[in-house]
Amino acid sequence: MKTKPEILFEDNHLLIINKKAGELAQGDATGDIPLIDSLKEFIKIRDQKPGNVFLGLVHRLDRPTSGILVFAKTGKALSRMNDLFKTRDVKKAYWAIVEGKPEKDFERLEQYLRKNQKNNKVTVFTKPTPEAKLAILEYKLLGNLDNYSLLEVDLFTGRSHQIRSQLSFIGNPIKGDLKYGAKRSNPNGSISLHARKINFIHPVKKEEITIIAPPPVDKIWQDCLKFAQ
Repeated sequence: MKTKPEILFEDNHLLIINKKAGELAQGDATGDIPLIDSLKEFIKIRDQKPGNVFLGLVHRLDRPTSGILVFAKTGKALSRMNDLFKTRDVKKAYWAIVEGKPEKDFERLEQYLRKNQKNNKVTVFTKPTPEAKLAILEYKLLGNLDNYSLLEVDLFTGRSHQIRSQLSFIGNPIKGDLKYGAKRSNPNGSISLHARKINFIHPVKKEEITIIAPPPVDKIWQDCLKFAQ
């Protein structure tokens, strides 16, 4: 790959990286080279592997989002990590820089999301709706900037565009997220959503793993670090 990945954790079973905004986790209609392919090539060269490299993507992050992305290096680890995600035994926390300030410093949001595959956009409903799936998150206010707020978001369901759509629905779209109502784009095309922390029991070693990913190196994110706990 063009630049060395920022590896947060690696052993014989797992590879966890800090994904940059704009990097593609897995292949899509753009035809751009996805991370899973470039990481396989990186490992092949680094470890001087003669054969094919196994790497399985455990979960996804939207392309304009940064932060923790987990890959499995064996089939056993992939299967067990998939099970952990299905049973919601993986705790994930995100940081989101949003426009304005939420009405509440802490809130649990329970809504129903329906995705339109044609425009790749989610609609939020307050009541059960055909083809819409229950989405639950909690956010807490960590601090305020001039026109923005830093929220920590805990996910209880893993719906497509969940954080983006639910925060937009309460009137606080994520900075740079034009699709969900942000006033202006970020210069690099990112959105200010960062997969900050993950916690789970290692699928093979059975040890507790907690990973924290530094946010992108730009002024607004660095300003947010003063709120970090």
